[in-house]
Amino acid sequence: MSSDPWGRVDEQGTVYVRTAEGERVVGSWQAGSPEEALAYFERKYQGLSAEIGLLEHRVRKTDLAAKDAQTALDHLRAQVVEAHAVGDLDALAKRLDTLAGEIESRQVERKAARAKAADETRAAKEALVAEAEQLAESTQWREAGDRLRALVDTWKGLPRLDRKSDDELWHRFSHARSVFSKHRKAHFAQLDAEREQARAVKERLVTEAEALSSSTEWGDTAARYRDLMAQWKAAGRAQRDAEDELWARFRGAQDVFFQARSAVFTERDAEQTENQKLKEALATEAEAILPITDLKAAKAALRDVSERWEAIGHVPRDAKPRLDGRLNSVERAIREAEEAEWQRSNPEAKARATGMTSLLQAAVDKLQAELNKARAAGNASKVAKLESELAGRQALLDQALKSLQEFSG
Repeated sequence: MSSDPWGRVDEQGTVYVRTAEGERVVGSWQAGSPEEALAYFERKYQGLSAEIGLLEHRVRKTDLAAKDAQTALDHLRAQVVEAHAVGDLDALAKRLDTLAGEIESRQVERKAARAKAADETRAAKEALVAEAEQLAESTQWREAGDRLRALVDTWKGLPRLDRKSDDELWHRFSHARSVFSKHRKAHFAQLDAEREQARAVKERLVTEAEALSSSTEWGDTAARYRDLMAQWKAAGRAQRDAEDELWARFRGAQDVFFQARSAVFTERDAEQTENQKLKEALATEAEAILPITDLKAAKAALRDVSERWEAIGHVPRDAKPRLDGRLNSVERAIREAEEAEWQRSNPEAKARATGMTSLLQAAVDKLQAELNKARAAGNASKVAKLESELAGRQALLDQALKSLQEFSG
């Protein structure tokens, strides 16, 4: 008979394993010596131990699913209980017990992580919904529309919640977008209606202006043209193409009338000379508007001058280009100032500059925080790399801040 601490072989070749519960038969051996029998069954034990070691590695070092880990563990536990092997089977059972606890702990941790991730996703989507519902009432059509599209992209990048919660939040999100779209469409429909109404009014004014162009009732007709001009200004703007075409016809009709009147009044040089003096004074008054310090006041002053200018009537032919040129110079200066003011206050460009500044500031703050950590950790190579990145990003931020200041200038 042959034996070792964990098993023995009796005279009949029966192989036994020793456990805490006593001996049990694991097989028989007739083909060789008892030592060979024990060695054979010890190798089977080692193979079983290796399988357990492999499962331990997968549980501890990989992302093996808890369900798959438990299935593998149950299979190995059954093999240990019924093992035809010689070795410390109780130790293998204890290893499996330890592993079972680890699997359970890992399952609890993963469940908690999933719950945390779901809570974070829910909070993120609720924040998107809240912002979308706020934007739904905005009248900043381009800015709010761009932001809502960005929110949709953000939403698509988030994981799904449970179906009921996700559907409820999406319904609110989609409803907010629909409300904004409805308001925007209504606004532009109203704007189109107002422009169409302005076009209809100006069509009528042009028709009357053209009918008056052949009138010889100089005083009454000139007064009527002034009334038509006041109505034109009060009518608002039509669509750009229609506005330009109608204005050309309106001014053309006026020109026909006033040119005819000028031809009739050629002999009234004294009156035209007086008109010239008045327009000289108005041109001087208009030129006094420059340089422009208050655009609104300058435009109002020029409108007043222009209305009085139109009311004066014609001047001698050779004086007209020079006088018109003086007034046109003031008009051109005001248009340029108005364009410059628009560029400074352009809400779309300002919004883009503000957004870019915010993004760059966030990037600089993040790099600064990482640099502080690297310095604290004494990581010289990382410090050098982060300092280089921070310098580049800071330069971009300084440029963005300079551009943003121009909008506030």
